[in-house]
Amino acid sequence: MINGNGMDSLNPEQIILQTADFVRSSLQGAESGHDWWHVYRVWRTARHICETEKVDRLVVELGALLHDIADAKFHSGDESVGPAKAKAWLESIGVSATLVDHVVQIVQNVSFKNSFLPARFTSPELAVVQDADRLDALGAIGIARTFQYGGFKNREIYNPEIPPNPDQTKEAYKNSTAPTLNHFYEKLLLLKNRMNTATGRQMAVARHEFMEKYLEQFYQEWEGHF
Repeated sequence: MINGNGMDSLNPEQIILQTADFVRSSLQGAESGHDWWHVYRVWRTARHICETEKVDRLVVELGALLHDIADAKFHSGDESVGPAKAKAWLESIGVSATLVDHVVQIVQNVSFKNSFLPARFTSPELAVVQDADRLDALGAIGIARTFQYGGFKNREIYNPEIPPNPDQTKEAYKNSTAPTLNHFYEKLLLLKNRMNTATGRQMAVARHEFMEKYLEQFYQEWEGHF
């Protein structure tokens, strides 16, 4: 709550812990590629990246915790739900209007699908959260999440007759029903070169290489090679 001087009466650690509890409770039963544990990993990674970046750690941690509080793809494509829910939560615990606005801007702009359009908002804190979120789409976890979501949407694993389209518009990307393997070429393999921070770029390299090796093995097995 706000004290008599208009300052946050909760200290930063309390704000973060209360927000973590709120997010964990809110995402109970969520699709497991976008559940609390996804948020937890992004939060942890964002904290790690913060160690080498000059950023407001409270903004970064709240942005990481709230970035998927209501992912548009689970709300009929409505991109306003997540920012509104983040804003309502932060206002309910009485944090400053400036902090609320910055975190909401992160929630509005962190998603990969927004990279199809000119940037509407930038900040060092957004850069950190965005890298952390993108790193969770790479490597072993990224592969697992990709096939989990494909199964959730009842998509084909792979269909060599349906080629990937890495040059989509935002709307085409959002509405795609392509086989899961196409997502590697339409998003995952593009992320390494779209990292914002030095730490994010460094971490992305090994995860990117792991995915490339996975795809080589996948295609060999698809053709029945031993």
